Amino acid sequence: MLRKSFSGLILGCALLTAPPAALAQQKAAPVAVPAAKPAQSTKVSTETDRKKVSITVYNGNFGLVREVRDLPDLGKGQVSLELRDVAATIQPETVAIQSLTGAGSLSVLEQNYRFDLLTPEKLTEKFVGRDVRLYRYHPQTGKEDKVDAKLLSTVGGPIYEINGELTFGYPGRLAFSELPPNLIAKPTLVWLLESQQPKQSVEVTYMANEMNWHADYVLVLDSAEKKAGLTGWVTLVNNTGASYKDAELKLVAGDVNRVQREVAQYRMEEGRMGAAKAAPSFQEEGLLEYHMYTLQRPTTVLNNEQKQVTLLDADAIGVEKKLILSSQPYWFHGNHGRNKNVQKIGVFLDFQNSEKNRLGMPLPKGTVRVYKADKSGARQFVGEDAIDHTPRDEKVRVKLGEAFDVVAERKQMSWSALGSCGSESEWEIELRNHKDEAVRVLIEEPTGGEWTVSKSSHPATRRDASTFTFDVPVAKRANVKVTYTVRVRWC
Repeated sequence: MLRKSFSGLILGCALLTAPPAALAQQKAAPVAVPAAKPAQSTKVSTETDRKKVSITVYNGNFGLVREVRDLPDLGKGQVSLELRDVAATIQPETVAIQSLTGAGSLSVLEQNYRFDLLTPEKLTEKFVGRDVRLYRYHPQTGKEDKVDAKLLSTVGGPIYEINGELTFGYPGRLAFSELPPNLIAKPTLVWLLESQQPKQSVEVTYMANEMNWHADYVLVLDSAEKKAGLTGWVTLVNNTGASYKDAELKLVAGDVNRVQREVAQYRMEEGRMGAAKAAPSFQEEGLLEYHMYTLQRPTTVLNNEQKQVTLLDADAIGVEKKLILSSQPYWFHGNHGRNKNVQKIGVFLDFQNSEKNRLGMPLPKGTVRVYKADKSGARQFVGEDAIDHTPRDEKVRVKLGEAFDVVAERKQMSWSALGSCGSESEWEIELRNHKDEAVRVLIEEPTGGEWTVSKSSHPATRRDASTFTFDVPVAKRANVKVTYTVRVRWC
C-alpha cells in the first residue's frame, strides 16, 4: 500500500513538472473506453400469449403442463422475461423453456421462480420501519380521519409511532404509499435470456402438484340381475392456482414411481339402461407400462374446479351375482367347541372386462357404485366398492354388501391335535335360504397349510394349495347342511 501510494505521488509530481508540450502530447493520446452494456429490458407474458396448452394429469396428485406462447416483442440481446399465470404449486426444478422459432435462437442464462405473493400480512411486514397512513372512521361525522404514522413492528400486532408516541391496537385501516418491488400478485417464472430473434415462439413445460383425477363408475342392474349398464366418469380436480383454457387433456393411469423427498409447496351420476351409447370421449393408448386417455376435444380446466367427463358407456354387459361365505385359517388350529357361529354371507358382482362382454378398455382404478330399479322403476343404491387398475380381459369383482335373507351357521363338531402343528376337525355349516327363489352359495375354506378332506357331504374343490371350496345350491325357503372332516398341517 505504501509503495503503491508513493509511486502514485511520484507520478503526480512528474506530471506537474513536465513541459507543456509533453502535457499536451499526453492529453491528446486516445483513451480506450469500454462499450456501454445495453440496458436489460423486461418483457411480461400472460395467459393471453398462449397459443396452445396441454395438461397431462396423473392419478398421483400431480400433472405435467406444456404451454406454447407467442412473444412478438421479445427483442434481441439480453432480455428478462416474466412468465405469469403459471401454477402456484409448480415444482420449479422441473421447469424448461425452449424456442420453437429456430435452433440457437434462444439461450437461458438464469431461471428464477418468484412466489413471494402479495398478501395483507406480507405487505405489512415489508413496511416495517416505514411511514404509513391510518384512516379512522367516525360514525358521528360519517367521515374518515387520516393520521400519518411510522410502522415499527408487526409481531403480535402492529405497533405505530404517532406524533412521537408509541401505540398499538389503533382502530383504523392501513394505507400504503406503494407496492414493494419484491412482492407479486401471482407466482411468476423469470428468465434471463439471450435472444437472437426479436420475435419468438417458446414452449414452456413444468410439473405441478394439486392436480388429480380419479374414475367413478355407475353400474345399473337389470331386473334379472344378469345384465347391467356401465358408465364410467373421470373426475378431474384442479387446485394448482392456474386456469387452462381450451387445453388438450390427457390422463395417465398407473402406479408411476416418484422420488420421495422434501419438496416445497408453493401455494397461497346419471344414465339409463338401454340408452344409446355415447361416442367415446377419451381415446386410450399404452404408455410404457401405463395407460393414457386423451380427451378427443379441447376443454377448459379452471382453478379450484372439479370437472367430470364421460370415460365409457356400455350397455347389456354380462354380470354374475355370487354369494360367498369365507372362513378364517386360525379356525382349524384350535378347539372351538360346539359354539354356534352365525356368519354373514357376502354379495358380489363379477363381470369380464372383455370385448366379447361389450367392454375391453383398460379400466382405471376407482369406485363402482351399483344401482337397481325397484318395482316402481326408480333406481336404488345397492352397494359400492373400489376396484384397482384392471387390464382388458380381466375379471372385475365388486362387493355390494352382506346378504339379508341367506344365513350361515358354522359349528365345529370335533377337533383333535395331530402333533404340535396339525389337527383333524369335523365341521357343519348350515345354510338357510329365506328367499322366494333358489340361490347358490360358494363356501371358501382357507386352511393356511397342507390339507386333506377325508369325507364331506358335498364335493370339495381345490382352489389353490391352501384353500378348498364347496359350491352349494339352496332351494327357496330351504336349509342345507354341509359337513366335512379335514386334516390340516401348518408347519
